[in-house]
Amino acid sequence: MCPFAQSHWHSFGGSSDNILWYRVIAGSQLSQTTLSELKAASHFVHETLLPTPTLNWPLLDQAMATKVWVKHENHLPTGAFKVRGGLVYMDRLVKAGAPPGVCAATRGNHGQSIAFAAARYGLPCVIFVPEGNNLDKNRAMRALGAEVIEVGLDFDESVAQARTYAEEQGLHLIPSFHPNLVLGVASYALEWFEQAPDLTKVYVPIGLGSGICGVLMAKAALNLDVEIIGVVSEAFPTYLESSRQGQSVLTPPAYTIADGLAVRQAHNDALGLIEQGVSKILTVSDQEISSAISILFRCTHNVAEGAGAAALAAAVKDASHHLSTDQLGVVLSGGNVAAEVLSNALQ
Repeated sequence: MCPFAQSHWHSFGGSSDNILWYRVIAGSQLSQTTLSELKAASHFVHETLLPTPTLNWPLLDQAMATKVWVKHENHLPTGAFKVRGGLVYMDRLVKAGAPPGVCAATRGNHGQSIAFAAARYGLPCVIFVPEGNNLDKNRAMRALGAEVIEVGLDFDESVAQARTYAEEQGLHLIPSFHPNLVLGVASYALEWFEQAPDLTKVYVPIGLGSGICGVLMAKAALNLDVEIIGVVSEAFPTYLESSRQGQSVLTPPAYTIADGLAVRQAHNDALGLIEQGVSKILTVSDQEISSAISILFRCTHNVAEGAGAAALAAAVKDASHHLSTDQLGVVLSGGNVAAEVLSNALQ
């Protein structure tokens, strides 16, 4: 049985004035934060970041044989959506009492988010990444002021190392999934739905889950009828298998060019929200992701990383289920692609 099959209340943490609650009720719609609370968080994000565009590209419409709206999170200063969550999380953390420093584990985009936000508050930041991590993302985190430590064979091993280090050094460990992160990243979904109000289906990649949970949060707050479709890597079907089994499962080590989707252990809170709110979860292969990177570049002249192209890859794969009246949404969640991945895709 799903761990959220019965009613549960969960605190989003922070100070008493900033506690946000959500409820998941079996067999009914997701009831979460109010629209006014979402807009307040979005306003805070927009004090630092401009809203990103939602664009319709005629060549992409032609390739997909239907109307497609791309949410361009690759246009943010860190090149990915997660910076929104980092800002909200760090603001609430500092208001509750600034720690001596922060620590996190990442494959790159979460780390850039935390480094970006920590720098705004003058907090030291240490980021753990797996060995052989994307060099461009490592350089970007260092450029934002973070100390980057490479350790572990994959993300999950880096998480364990980061936890131990944070305890030893007295640093605040920032998880990759947390309600304050979700609240921040939900601002992109709020923009998306307001910029393209006629969307019928949206495709959203799932790493640890903050991005798609933010979309579900915005959908519930706006009371929309849009269909939400989750996307995972074929190499890391973590949330698909966890949903099938009704509990968080650990998938085996693997490789994918979509490093943002390389998560082996589903987060229970994210899993509960996803099971309640998505219509289905699709898997995409590295070949399908690579093709989507190429399509996005040739049709929009935008660069997408593997996870950033996964939504379009799933929309292409799901083409037989599209109606002529559909208006599709795909989030280009990040553009921090390794040069060799982009080169191979364009070839």
